[in-house]
Amino acid sequence: MKQSRFMSLAESIANVAVGYLLALATQVIVFPLFGIKASLPENLAIGAAFTGVSVLRSYIMRRLFEAWRVRRERFALTRHSDHEMIGPARS
Repeated sequence: MKQSRFMSLAESIANVAVGYLLALATQVIVFPLFGIKASLPENLAIGAAFTGVSVLRSYIMRRLFEAWRVRRERFALTRHSDHEMIGPARS
């Protein structure tokens, strides 16, 4: 089954939105362990920057895998039709 570009983007955004909330919680816990002091607005901005990159990465990966799937299907169809053409002549 083929996934549309819009649904690929929607899935990526939903996935990353959950990741954003998890990242914020992780930053609040982990940053102080490394001596990084960030206010809530700074944590939100840092999380937003990484979230933007993550959405783009996820969308591109999804589209690459979809392109590979389509290419693989075309190759399989081409091989199948070539095989039929090479076979014995039918009357």
